[in-house]
Amino acid sequence: MAKSNHQVLIFALGGVGEIGKNMYVIQADDDIVVIDAGLKFPEEEMLGIDMVIPDITYLEENREKVRGIIITHGHEDHIGGLSYVLRHLNVPVYATKLTLGLIEAKLKEAGILNETKRHLINGDSEITLGKLKATFFRTNHSIPDSVGVCVETPEGTVVHTGDFKFDMTPVNNQNADIAKMAEIGERGVLCLLSDSTNAERPGFTASERTVGTALRDVFLKATGRIIVSTFASNVHRIQQVIDAAVEHNRKVTVVGRSMVNVMNISMDLGYLRVPNGIIVEPEEINKLPAERVVILSTGSQGEPMSALTRMARSAHRKIDILPGDTVVIAATPIPGNEKYVARTIDQLYRAGADVIYGGHGPNGTVHVSGHGSQEDLRLMLNLIKPKYFIPIHGEFRMLRMHSILAEQVGIEPDNIFLLDNGDTVEISGGVARYGPKVPSGNVLIDGLGVGDVGNIVLRDRKLLSQDGILVVVVTLSKQNGTILSGPDIISRGFVYVRESEELLDEANRLVTQTLQKCMDENVNEWSSLKNNVKDALGRFLYEQTKRRPMILPIIMEV
Repeated sequence: MAKSNHQVLIFALGGVGEIGKNMYVIQADDDIVVIDAGLKFPEEEMLGIDMVIPDITYLEENREKVRGIIITHGHEDHIGGLSYVLRHLNVPVYATKLTLGLIEAKLKEAGILNETKRHLINGDSEITLGKLKATFFRTNHSIPDSVGVCVETPEGTVVHTGDFKFDMTPVNNQNADIAKMAEIGERGVLCLLSDSTNAERPGFTASERTVGTALRDVFLKATGRIIVSTFASNVHRIQQVIDAAVEHNRKVTVVGRSMVNVMNISMDLGYLRVPNGIIVEPEEINKLPAERVVILSTGSQGEPMSALTRMARSAHRKIDILPGDTVVIAATPIPGNEKYVARTIDQLYRAGADVIYGGHGPNGTVHVSGHGSQEDLRLMLNLIKPKYFIPIHGEFRMLRMHSILAEQVGIEPDNIFLLDNGDTVEISGGVARYGPKVPSGNVLIDGLGVGDVGNIVLRDRKLLSQDGILVVVVTLSKQNGTILSGPDIISRGFVYVRESEELLDEANRLVTQTLQKCMDENVNEWSSLKNNVKDALGRFLYEQTKRRPMILPIIMEV
């Protein structure tokens, strides 16, 4: 085989080995196309962190090669990092109508809407990105306007499925473009990147329409108010709640900022059909009989500050949970959120509500996934028929399970690449191999700070959260090094001062002795004085309490 002059690199900067912060990169020679720019929510040990986005060092170093960012759909794990990325990398953004509507709201909030080039695409669009050409195909997901991406490179076609399942009876009657997928497969596909979220689940994922049937059953049986909590972005589910409310002559009120935003954008763009007079303000529901009220709410993941959680704690400004309410949690907990959801359910029961959760209603399921299960994934592999396969969008066990499914449908084990963020697959002359690693990692966002909190700050926060802090303040004389005032010991989160006076008096004496000893030995370097105080006090406090607080000596000279 003649050696190719072209080289294609495929890699993830986020989204493999984890759930969230999806960002995938396809590079052919001097042209780079980025697919998605998501965020993920912080893990438990990331104390005080609001969100996590991908590290885009590689893209910044090659900014003149980046031709654009394609967004597959409007979920936070695919668009949540975009406003941060665009501040450092002002490149065109390509997205479908609803996705673009959601992105524009974010860019407006970030103050960068006007300087960002935005291009509307649909399932039939063709765009040119340097030497690369991108086409699209419609998919089903839990948000309308989802697409898969087909990137034509000099080495062959690379297909990225986006998030998908095969829903034969979609709520919006927008079927997945199965014929187009088969056609792409017939033409020949070099490499497929496919969603692995539900690779561990057997069978096909059920249709969203089954949720509508279960919801109508809940509406039929409920005698009081109905509160439905779901993901703000699940427009299909919101549509089915509104349809059931119309059918049963109930008014709908919406609580939770993200839910209100998504509904307003979806109604403006024609993705949500809401008859006039159905939506009422939260203040008005107290004037209506209980059997005429539906409350649509955020908080299906038990987030501490979400509308449902605040209602359950009686901390919401406008709405309380009342005995006789039926609460439907139309979502399953994202891994890691189980205890928050369980706590919210407990509080709802305490307030006297009936709670339908865990996906099961009295007559069918009140939640189905937006991601394909094993049979959906096998079907996608059989339609696209790739030479090489890279499972994406999932934790490592999901990627591994997806690779087993690929082997079962006839893909060579040597042609399957399991990646971590930053690992590359290099394709040249039609042959793929692992390539050089590129910089990748987490950028932590805390308040307005982007990337200014790193491992050292997190380590300090962890120490503070475990054993607290002890501040030792001493003033020394410049002339002769004697102690002029102090030591004063301030404790926060270590011991309660009034109940530990003896311990702190002893610590005081120890600090004085340590400093005196240093003076006698002519040690007057500040760093040495501080280290000696830290060591002596740390040993003493561990012997007395078996705790290791952070010790912060402050030594001043006058």
